[in-house]
Amino acid sequence: MTATLGWPAELVLVRHGESTGNLADARAHAERAEVVDLEARDADVPLSPLGRRQADAVGRWLAAGEGAPQPPEVVVCSPYLRARSTAEAVVAALEAAGTELPPLRTDERLRERDLGWWDGLTGAGVRARYPEESQRRARLGKFYYRPPGGESWCDVALRMRSLLSSLREEHAGRRVLLVTHQAVIMNMRLVLEGLEEADVLELDATQPLANCSVTAYGGGPDGLALTVAGDTSAVEDLAVTDDTVDDDPLDEEPAAAVHA
Repeated sequence: MTATLGWPAELVLVRHGESTGNLADARAHAERAEVVDLEARDADVPLSPLGRRQADAVGRWLAAGEGAPQPPEVVVCSPYLRARSTAEAVVAALEAAGTELPPLRTDERLRERDLGWWDGLTGAGVRARYPEESQRRARLGKFYYRPPGGESWCDVALRMRSLLSSLREEHAGRRVLLVTHQAVIMNMRLVLEGLEEADVLELDATQPLANCSVTAYGGGPDGLALTVAGDTSAVEDLAVTDDTVDDDPLDEEPAAAVHA
């Protein structure tokens, strides 16, 4: 018997709070280093102190409901530590305000894009160590290029199509909150809004997602419609970052062109 697919009543996507990886990445680029100074693997990078405050602020904002989406009925997150810690803080704030939630779930399809050989490198490092791959990426473009051992944006989009089918089967009519990463949210937008390659890359270049920004969709009989994109109202009293270099080192300017 085939399950009937419905749509969530609301789908809210939150980028994780600022991580120690964001800070290390910023330092590496300021110093024009080839390698980001991090001992932890990407999956184990924690939130910074600011990131923890951002995550708590999102939870309190959702609980208060003033200009925010309604509190979720289900919360699912990336298994990566920075996203899971963000989700746990959001859930704690919601439950403290009286929202009853089932246990937090992780889903590996929400994990960060895998950069393969490029993991831990800046753009300067990629160009210095893998010049042929750097040239191939320039030829193919960000959307279709897959770093050796890693994923292209297309691969992430396929994950989102699979995840959306699961959400429609398991959580039709419910308010769902996903806590995840920049490239994942952009590719969910690609899927939900029927975007083309040029559209999503333009969004990524001109509307980068700040840490703990909120993107939301309202449900209807014909699917989900975007209601807000990259909203930082929850963290407007805190510093926010729009760092996206951890998704693709070659999004940055070449080191020779970086302005002092």
